[in-house]
Amino acid sequence: MRGNDSTNGRVFSYLSPEERVPRDHPLRSIREVMNGVLKELSPLFETLYSRIGRPSIPPEQLLRALLIQVLYSVRSERLLMEQLDYNLLFRWFVGLSMDDPVWDATTFSKNRDRLLRGDVATELLARVVGEAQARGLMSDEHFTVDGTLLKAWASQKSIQPIAGGGKGPGDDDRGNLSVDFHGHKRSNRTHRSKTDPDSRLFRKGRNRGADPSYMGHVLAENANGLVLDARASLATGRAEREAAVQMVEGIAGVHQVTVGGDKAYDTRQFVEDLRDRNVTPHVAQNTTNRRSAIDGRTVRHAGYGVSQKKRKRIEEIFGWMKTVGLLRQLRHRGRETIDWIFKFTAAAYNLTRIRNLEVAA
Repeated sequence: MRGNDSTNGRVFSYLSPEERVPRDHPLRSIREVMNGVLKELSPLFETLYSRIGRPSIPPEQLLRALLIQVLYSVRSERLLMEQLDYNLLFRWFVGLSMDDPVWDATTFSKNRDRLLRGDVATELLARVVGEAQARGLMSDEHFTVDGTLLKAWASQKSIQPIAGGGKGPGDDDRGNLSVDFHGHKRSNRTHRSKTDPDSRLFRKGRNRGADPSYMGHVLAENANGLVLDARASLATGRAEREAAVQMVEGIAGVHQVTVGGDKAYDTRQFVEDLRDRNVTPHVAQNTTNRRSAIDGRTVRHAGYGVSQKKRKRIEEIFGWMKTVGLLRQLRHRGRETIDWIFKFTAAAYNLTRIRNLEVAA
């Protein structure tokens, strides 16, 4: 029998968002871990907010909303607020009832900036890592380090001489400037982006153009490919190795550990820095026109070959962060903000990975 295509005009609903979300929904376990982490961060939140004045957006709800934005690849805060208005799943995850008003996108962004000043992303990532370690999902001996290029929210037209070069062709246009930069030599010493001054011109390889960019760095453990540490930096030729040494400081201890990496890390200085910290460098040998800093005493061990296979899993982390986390083209400006967003996205990846590992177990 054919049903009637009629609209039910009921005003009241007798099912709460908690009842509407399936018991086996992936967000349930992610929300459980996230709530435990946010409870640990409550003392930090107390230091960021005044005890008087008008109540702001609860930081717990704000961080859950940002996590939803990353997990569901919502490209802007304005679109996130729109979906929070009608999406019951998002409302349940954030902690809003069916009748709670949704925040203005500008208010949401300004409240997020308060958390930027508190370095909340660093603490959040550390707590998520601690949760993974408590569940026995992370190795404490074998690690991999790598970096990736992050395209800044700035165009080639925003690159201008630092000292000021006067007016160029098309500078009198009121709309989209018709700037002809071909044939002009530009470098980080002489030019900066007017849109994002912290970005740096960088090219990934030969025969490729240099774009305003940042660099993202990740230290991952080899057992399950979870992120142990993450950070963003200015895009320079030494940024990968410098960030790697800083991240390794957190795992260097009394027992021997290994750190894998690609050929970019095969330099004498980097290898010596790791060995000085009681860390065995398992980086790939770069024998192109020079002698590798990795000698036979490292290559002869079977563990070196295992590290070379495991190190490629770090590309899965970068792939997730750039596709799902929308970091292939950055949507924020400034090194501190980019560093915050990069760490928060790494924490979101870990939360998803923890859930998947426990389901597969």
